[in-house]
Formats: sequence, C-alpha cells, structure tokens
Amino acid sequence: MLGSADGSHGTMGAAADAEWLRWVTKQFGNIAGKDREISLEEFKSALQVKESFFAERFFALFDSDGSGSLSLEELLGSLRLLLHGNSMEKLRFLFRVYDVDVPVIQSLIPGSRSGSIDAEELRVVLRECLRESSMALPEERLGALSQALLQAADRDHSGSITFPELREQLEAFPEILENLSISAASWLRPPAPTERRLWPRCFSRDFWRERLCCFSRELRGARLCCLGAWAAVTALLVALGALRHRERGPALALARGCGHGLNFNCALLAALMLRRSLTRLRSTPLAELLPLELHVRGHELVAYLVLALAAAHSAAHLAHSGLAQGPGQVALGEFVLRPRPGSGGVAGTAPQSGLALLALLLAMLVCSRPCVRRGGHFEVFYWSHLSYISVWLLLLLHGPHFWKWFLIPGSLFFLEKLLGWAWCRAGDLHILEANLLPSKVTHLVIQRPKSFHFQPGDYVFLNIPAIAAYEWHPFSISSAPEHDPRWFHGMRWLYEYFQQLELRGPEPNPPGKSRREQRSRHWEQVSGIGIRGSGPGQSCSVKCYLDGPYGTPSRRIFTSEHAVLIGAGIGITPFASILQSIMYRRRKQSCPSCHFSWSEERRDEEMTLRKVDFIWITRDQQHLEWFLSLLSKLETEQAELEPGGKFLELHLYLTSALGKGDVKALGLQVALDLLAAKENRDSITGLRTRTQPGRPDWLFGKVAAEQRGKVRVFFCGSPGLAGLIRGHCRAFGFRFSKENF
Repeated sequence: MLGSADGSHGTMGAAADAEWLRWVTKQFGNIAGKDREISLEEFKSALQVKESFFAERFFALFDSDGSGSLSLEELLGSLRLLLHGNSMEKLRFLFRVYDVDVPVIQSLIPGSRSGSIDAEELRVVLRECLRESSMALPEERLGALSQALLQAADRDHSGSITFPELREQLEAFPEILENLSISAASWLRPPAPTERRLWPRCFSRDFWRERLCCFSRELRGARLCCLGAWAAVTALLVALGALRHRERGPALALARGCGHGLNFNCALLAALMLRRSLTRLRSTPLAELLPLELHVRGHELVAYLVLALAAAHSAAHLAHSGLAQGPGQVALGEFVLRPRPGSGGVAGTAPQSGLALLALLLAMLVCSRPCVRRGGHFEVFYWSHLSYISVWLLLLLHGPHFWKWFLIPGSLFFLEKLLGWAWCRAGDLHILEANLLPSKVTHLVIQRPKSFHFQPGDYVFLNIPAIAAYEWHPFSISSAPEHDPRWFHGMRWLYEYFQQLELRGPEPNPPGKSRREQRSRHWEQVSGIGIRGSGPGQSCSVKCYLDGPYGTPSRRIFTSEHAVLIGAGIGITPFASILQSIMYRRRKQSCPSCHFSWSEERRDEEMTLRKVDFIWITRDQQHLEWFLSLLSKLETEQAELEPGGKFLELHLYLTSALGKGDVKALGLQVALDLLAAKENRDSITGLRTRTQPGRPDWLFGKVAAEQRGKVRVFFCGSPGLAGLIRGHCRAFGFRFSKENF
C-alpha cells in the first residue's frame, strides 16, 4: 500500500507497483510522438502534475542524457529507482533535487556551485516547499529557516552543504530515507477519478451505505439499548394493533397496526427536539445512561420510520377499501375524495387528512436532506419544516387516540417555543463587533443579556432580522462563562452581510492603511516572534435575537479525569470556551499587600480534571488564525501556573502541509524543527507548540501510558472522522462523545 502524501509511512506492494507503472506506460504512449519521447509540458500533462518547480526538477533529473526530452526507458528507470532504490540512491536523488544549479533553472541562482547546496539555493527550494504545502511565511522567516538548516548541516563551515554532510545530517532519521521514494511516487500517481453524478450525493447508494456504517459504529452500550427499546415498543404496538383488528381482514389489520406505531413515533419526533429539556437532562445522572448527544440523529431515524409506517398505513387502507365488497361500500375514488361519516377522523375526513399527512411528511423529508440544507437552500429546509404545525393538527384530526400520546411532549414543545420566543425578545440585544476570519468564518461579539447563563461548550441559535426575519442558525459560544461580553463563532451565513456592511462603512481609514489591513490578519509580537491572529473587529450595532443556550456532551469535560479534546476545523469553537473556563478556574490569585500569588484551583465536584490534551486539526494555514491569540494566552497561563507542567498540552496539525517523508517537504520540515528547537517558537504560528504536518496519530497510546485517570475523548467535526476516532477509542477503552448541534 502506498503511503499518503502527508508523510504517513507505508510500503507499496509489488502488484500496486506494477499497476502504477502500467498506467505510466499507457499515459506515455498516449502523448509521445513518433520519436517516442516527451517534452517537459507533455510530462506534466501525462502525469497530471500542476506544480512547476518540482515538475521541472524531476524532469531534469529523469532526463539522464540531457536531451531536453524523456524516453520511456528514462522515465521508467527513474521511477523504479524511486520505488526500489537503496538508501544511498534515494539520498543522492534528494540531494540533486535540492541542488538547483541544473540548466533548467540555473538562471535563478547566479554563481551557484555544482555539487553543493548554498544558502540561496536552500531559500529557493524552501519557498517552493512552502508553496507545495499551501503555506506562506515572511521573507525574514524564510531566511531564518534556510540559515538554520545550513548551520546544522554545514559541518566544515564552508557556506554550503555537500552530499556527505547531508547524508550525515539525515542518518539520524532512517525512517525518512525509507519513505522518500514512497512520497515522491505518490505525487506522481494518477489522481483518483472524479465521479460524475446526475443526482445529488444524498440520493446515491454510497451515501446511504456510509450513513448506515457510521450509525452502526455508534451502536454500543446505551445507544444499542435505546435503539432496541424503541424498535421493541414500535413492533409491540404494531402487533397489538394488528391483532385487535385481525377479524376484519389483513389489510385493515396492517393499517391499524401501523396507526398504533405512528401514534408513538410521531409523539417521539417532538420529544427528541425538546432542546431545553434535553439540556436540563445533561446535568442529571441520566446523561450517562441516555445517548442525548444523538437526539438529532434519532430524530432523523424516527422520521424515516414514520414515513415508512405512514406509507404502509395509507396503502393498507386503500387496499382494504378497494377490496371491500358489500352493501354500504363506496368506490375507491369516492372514498379518497369525499369525507363520509364512519370513515374515521373528524367528520369522516380520515382518508383526506391521511393523504395530506403523507404528502407533507414526504416533502419535509426530501427538503431536509443535506444536499438541500447545506447546498445553499436552507430556507427551503426551514419553511418546509415549519409544516410540522400542520402535521400535528392533521394528526389530531386524523387519529382519535393520538392526543393521548402527544399531550405531554406536545405541551412541552410548545411551552419551550413560547418561553424561548418571549425570552429572546425581552432584551434589547445588539452585535457590538464583527470580525471576518479566513474561510468565511465570522467572529461576533454580543452584549451579555442579564439573564443569560450558560455552561462551557454550549451553543445558541442566532437570528438577525436585517438578514432574514425567520431564519435561526447555530453559533458556538466561544467565550468562557466568566468572560463578558460574549463571543460567538459561526460559518458562512453572516460573512457576506458583514462584508458588505464593512464596504459601506463611513469611517475613514487611518493614513497609509487600507480597511483590509485594519481588519485582516496582522503580525503580533510574542517574545520577538510574529504570530498570526485575527485583526481588530469592525464595530457595529446590529439588532439580533438569541435562542438558547443549549447544552452539548462537552458539559461532562469538567467531571472527567483525563480529557482529550479533538476539534476539526471550525469544530474548535466549543472547545475554545471550555479551555478558557478551565484556565479561569486554575488562575493564580495575588495578595495586593505582599504580592504573594497562589493558584486557587477548584477541586469540587465540578472540576476533577487532572490532564487535558487538546488536538486541533485544520486544513490550511489561514484557519490557524481563528484562535491563535487564545492559544497563545493559554500557553502563557499554563507556563505561569505550572512552569514545565503538562496539565494542558496543545497538539496542532496542518493537514495541507507535507511531511518529512515527502521529497518536496523534507527540507522544510527539518528546518522548522531546527528553528523551533533554537527559538522555542513555531515559525508557522509563533506558539511554543510545534505545528505538525499531515494527519495526527491521535496520541492515544501516549495518553493511555500516562495513566492520569479515566480517559474521555470529546470530538467536534465531520461524521467520517468521528467514526475513525470512535474506533480508536474503542480499541483503547476510552469513552467517546461527539458534539451535535
């Protein structure tokens, strides 16, 4: 199996090698002319390579006779060396890649000497390495990196690196040499074919297979018990209803049985969306027994069953009406179109209300699919889902016994809605500041309502009438309860609005600075090293309403012993609030008279933490800007409270960055390591914590070996990644919780 381009290790099997080389041979034959050779541009096209620098370097090195074109023999011979060469051959190839004084780009490095790599060559190559990893650094940082690498490898202080010096420097990392060929070959592998779909992915077989696999991974312990209890109750109700009416024929018995099952499940649909009641349950011992974090997934699952039961219920009634013979029976068309006394429901409207219910349920289900909800048509999902009011009214008219099932959950549901509507409109709330962050993330600062109390990790629904009077979107509360005012982070919904608001802003710019320079990313000085952080926000006064707060599984973090927090992308936002609250609770106090300081750490039932590991996985460098100032503050407070301590450990991973096992990134990553060790700062972020390239190894073995207490893993991110982490947790015996909004 071939290792990934992010530097993960692996070995390519002989069969995969042969298949890949056959593909290269086929591509070569399709492009080569009569002379059976290809040019540089044809080489890029054949292997579907876009980057220019390393494509030119590889082409120049593959062209062994210096003719300016490649034959099939030259290409395959070089690729076989990448796959099967020994360590010295691989290292020699790496040296030649970094020694850029070949004719192809010799003009870039005036006066460079063949057979050695000088500082300017290192600078050029490191700049291209950054580009390959979708990263950018100031020129002074780039110069510092090249000097750090040159000083470490230049043993004779000649001002350049020779091949023996490079070999001596890298002999301490034998695993790097083993994987150089793998990463280079993976770069030259054919890209995965793109699938052309006529229908949205949510209607594909693969989508539903992934959903079922993801759901099956979640079925453990309490989740499996709850699912089994729900299925058993539904089956029992259907069976009892069918047995009670079996004398009137199988069609009517099936219809009555499905009707009994619908009474229970339609009421359960409402119960699963009682967000305020579920939030209160999270603070009780029932939170450990019930899978409350899966209430949205449960709502979806129950909705599928409701639609299936409704379809079976309607079909069975229509079949019974069509098959029934005898005096007093009416034609099927008249049964469907005209209310008749004795047909069931209020004034005999059961057939008509039943078909209307089926149509509404089908429309709601289709409009709630991810391809609609997240595909730029949220208003379609929102307005179609508001028809739940019509559904419940029709159910009360249609089913004579539904009110008994619906009385308690329905009353609580409408009470929650009424209280939420009254509370959110009681205060005069305004957005005080908006900061537009990379990847269209919006950071809002909102004044704190007087009666607004929340726990770390909670979220709210936000409504801004100036944008849409009836749309409410979830926003994470990214500030701690001890902090005032409140910070909120959300995705793209508000970005365009505040961007336009900023462009129309009347306030003048300071001399010599554009509005983008004011708001956008800037370099802050932290111990002499620049770190990126979000710039000052745009002051504003925009009317808004809040609905919440609502709880999440992360409320249990403070009662854990060893908590591992994993955020993927914007999934860091609930953990930002939690980390701040943890450090507030451990903050040092000082005496105003004698200036003696001490840590007043809370050791009650609310705070049993012994260790916290925070893992943030993000796609590219710009995303790190969202919370760099917060992470820097956390590192500083940790150093003040416990110099050299390990209560809070940060682990940052940049998945777009190539790892040390890649020819195109080895020098960059080694240089970053060397400079970080020298300055005790990461050149990418300015933090003490080194930003690691590629995907994480999850550290679960290290966490288990520390033995700091029972480990609980909290995750906020994509469902696919959640399934992977859940599998690792199961292997190590860790508890796992996933955030669900």
